Formats: sequence, C-alpha cells, structure tokens
Amino acid sequence: MNFHDQPDQGPQGASSSWSSDDASAWFQGKGWSEGLSEHQAALQQDLSCLVDGELDEASAAHAMMLLEESREAQSFFEDVRKFARFHRDLSDPERLEARVAMLGAVEMARAAEDIDLAHRLATIFYQLGKAYSLAAFEPDRFRERVFEATVPVEETRNRGRGFVDGVVSSGRGSVADGTVADGAEADGAETAGRGIDWQHARHMLNGRLERIADPAEKGRRLLSQAIEIDPSHEEARIYLAYVYGREGHTLRAANLFREVFDTAISEVSRGHAAIQLGRLYYGEEDYRTAAVFFRWLSIAGLTRSDSRFGPALFNLGCAEVARGREDAALAAFRRLLDEHLAGGGVAADVASLFLENDDFRTLIESRAGLTVRLMESLPELFEPGPGTGDSPNPSTVH
Repeated sequence: MNFHDQPDQGPQGASSSWSSDDASAWFQGKGWSEGLSEHQAALQQDLSCLVDGELDEASAAHAMMLLEESREAQSFFEDVRKFARFHRDLSDPERLEARVAMLGAVEMARAAEDIDLAHRLATIFYQLGKAYSLAAFEPDRFRERVFEATVPVEETRNRGRGFVDGVVSSGRGSVADGTVADGAEADGAETAGRGIDWQHARHMLNGRLERIADPAEKGRRLLSQAIEIDPSHEEARIYLAYVYGREGHTLRAANLFREVFDTAISEVSRGHAAIQLGRLYYGEEDYRTAAVFFRWLSIAGLTRSDSRFGPALFNLGCAEVARGREDAALAAFRRLLDEHLAGGGVAADVASLFLENDDFRTLIESRAGLTVRLMESLPELFEPGPGTGDSPNPSTVH
C-alpha cells in the first residue's frame, strides 16, 4: 500500500513529525485494528510499513524476529497471507476456478466420508434402540406394528463392534481426544469421522449397555446417542419421540414428532410423524387436530403409494366419528377399503382393523344407527369368506 499520494492522511516514513502514537491512532481511525489484540495491531502496522519501505531498519528487524518467535504473530501473518491470496484469486477467474476445484475435491471427499461414517454408526445405535424400545412396550405384538422388522440384537451389536474397531484400527476415526489406535497414523483434525467419540461408541457396544436392566432405558440411551452422532437421523428421532410418548412425556414426544414432520426429507418419515401426532392429539381428545394429521397422509398420497399407511384412513374415520361427523367417517372408511383393494389387498385385511380394535367398537356403539350405516357402506367386509357359509357377526364389528 502506498500513502505517498495522500500526504495529509497517511504516515510518511521520512517525516520526523510522524510518531508511533500517530501511526497507531491513524490505523485505529481507519478501523483496521478493530477486533485485533494489541500485538496483532502493532504487527499489522509494522507489516504495512515494511511492505511500503517505510519502516526503519531496527523496526524491520524487530518485526522479522517477532514473526520467528511469536506463534500469535505467525498465525496472524498466515491469516494475512491467506487474505492476500484470496484477493488474488478473486481478481483472476481462472485462479479462482482452480482453487475451488482443488479444495472442493479434497474437502468434499473428506466431508462425504465423515458423513458416511457418522450415519452408519448412528444407524447401528438406532437399530438397537428401536429393538429394545419396541420390546419394552410391545413385547408380543410389535413385529406387526412396524414397517421394517427389528434387527437381532446380539448380531447387530457384534456387527457394530466390528465396524467401530475397523474404523479405529484403520486410522479413519479417533479413539478419543485426537488419539488413534496402536499402529495407526495419528492425523489430528484430518481424521475422518472427527467429532465422534469412537471410544465411547466401543464401550457402549462392548458391555456398558448391558449394565442397564430396563430395556426402555437402553432404547432411550441408544436412540439419544444416534441423534447426538447424526442429528439428521430421522428414524432415530421418530423412535425417541415414540419412547417419550409411551413413557408419558407427551409434550416432549409431540415436539420431536413435529420437528420430524416439519423438517424430514423423507415423505415416509413425515408420514410416520403425522400418524403419531394424530394419535397423540386423539389421546388428548383434540379430534379435529388429529383428523388434520391423519388426512394429510391421504392428501400427500402416502395411503395410495404404500398400503402400510392405509390405517391412517381408519384412524381418520375414528376421529371423524368422535367429532360427530358420520358422513366424513364413512367416506374415510370407504376410501380405505377401495385403495386397499385397488392395491391388490383383500377385504379381510381391512376387516381386521375393525374387528380387533376395542376402542373402535366402543366408539361406534355410542352412535345409534352407525353400525347399520357401516354395513351398508362397506358390504364387502360382511360377505362370507372363502370356504365359510357365515358372515362375520355384526356384533364383533361394533
């Protein structure tokens, strides 16, 4: 930088009237020392004058010595160099493109590996957490209530231990505090999977978890660990909210389900969150809001694209009955049956929803004449099954 063209505003190296205090005041007046320490501001001033040839020999030698001996000065000088390179890159489009390409290839590859390792470890904790949670709350029937079967616990734990040991022994993940396994090259901040406490993960899978007797507590710990490792893990967030709900923490469950519903990338995850939110509102007797969430699955097309979401229409019908909207309820039940049959299903599957739900029978019995209307609207459910001569007993559908 050259101040000689501005004699009234900048320092003149040959001027005896320009003191170091004047220089400091000038730099501060320009705002160039804002946010800098006293040493950094002084070094910045000396470097600026050194570049312009405005620093005397003794001061120049002092600045060079400071750069050699002070880590703070070295770090600050390196920041200045980076800033200068940045400006040169911006002034030359070809340099900028080359810089982006070079940095992008390395950093993107490392970031992708970090994300992959984190997601894989989080998924292992999620799968174990899901298995323990469902076993705790639905020991006999949970396999019929989830989209994907739970994993075998012992096999998954062994697989998880092998994965963690493999990552650590290869030097891709730190054991703790930047250290790596014996024989692996320490890489500090360059280690893939950084930010994950792999030693803690190893302990969790090596027996620490077995000290917890309550399967629900195991599930909560594992699911929380999965989210800590990968905050975007939608399935883990859904099941942690499920655990909160089953333990009576309705508000915490609703907030977490709502976060998934509002932010999830997967429509399937949003669908699960919508069903659970509907169930929570139904349990609070807020049938209108419950119906909104159940109806969303139909509007989003999930009940048509995946028959496993079909029960949302059954839930919608129940919510409408509870609201006294019988026509809307029958329309939801009819749509449920039509979509199920159109997807290759059989009427018996839908009939089981009505026959096996005690709450529904209690609800429909409280509405005079609704059983007859249901039989008229959905006659397929009351036709004799193959090989039988009898229709289902209407009393079991109430």
